[in-house]
Amino acid sequence: MNGRVLIVAGSDSGGGAGIQADIKTVTALGGYAATAITALTAQDTRDVYEVIAGDPAFVRKQMEVVLADIGADAVKLGMLHDGPVIETVCDVLESVPEIPVVTDPVMLAKGGARLLSEAAVEVLRERLLPLSVIVTPNLPEAEAITGILIDSEKNRHAAAEKILWLGAGAVLLKGGHTDGDTVIDLLFTPAGKETFEHPRIHTGQTHGTGCTLASAVATGIAQGKELRAAVERAIDYVHEAIRRAPGYGSGHGPLDHGHTIRTE
Repeated sequence: MNGRVLIVAGSDSGGGAGIQADIKTVTALGGYAATAITALTAQDTRDVYEVIAGDPAFVRKQMEVVLADIGADAVKLGMLHDGPVIETVCDVLESVPEIPVVTDPVMLAKGGARLLSEAAVEVLRERLLPLSVIVTPNLPEAEAITGILIDSEKNRHAAAEKILWLGAGAVLLKGGHTDGDTVIDLLFTPAGKETFEHPRIHTGQTHGTGCTLASAVATGIAQGKELRAAVERAIDYVHEAIRRAPGYGSGHGPLDHGHTIRTE
């Protein structure tokens, strides 16, 4: 077991996304997962039916006790839900600036339910992005963060550049929401752009792909990998997890997170 990842995110009762997907991913890639739960959700593969927000003071307590005792080699942020929780998380992270932060700016569930309040987006821009070594938005999330309609390759670049300008160390702009038979993920850093391509798997079994990808990147960073290597392994891991998805549920089904550790 190598690489301690503190995951700060919401719980998914269906097990396909959120904290549950994060723990599975970190474990499958050989890391150690600790958690601070920011919200509880009642959800399945079809929809999010209810969200109970976490108390910011308790989110802080969860983070502080883990960091004081177990420690962390990376922090992965997922669903933070509202402004007070984001502010609290930022307060804690600013006290441990040596720990790299991977931010998945979770705003919408796969079924369309809103998971981040409108007011919280501004807090995310102003405080959270500058604390992040990498941010991993999909195209709708990048649009919400930047206000740029991403309807062209030029605007994909413009949105990523704006997120860098807002203070993020790097941006992994995911390509799953584009059309075509190839998924193109773009990694932007101050040094330039790198492209990662995979053949698209035409399937509805994609619940939790964003959570899974960000946790895989965080695990790689926690294990001492360079950013590019962590991103490349994470993308490969998610692609295979989608390919091997078990087909559970009647909506957007979960991935096969354990494909790396089975022996059969």
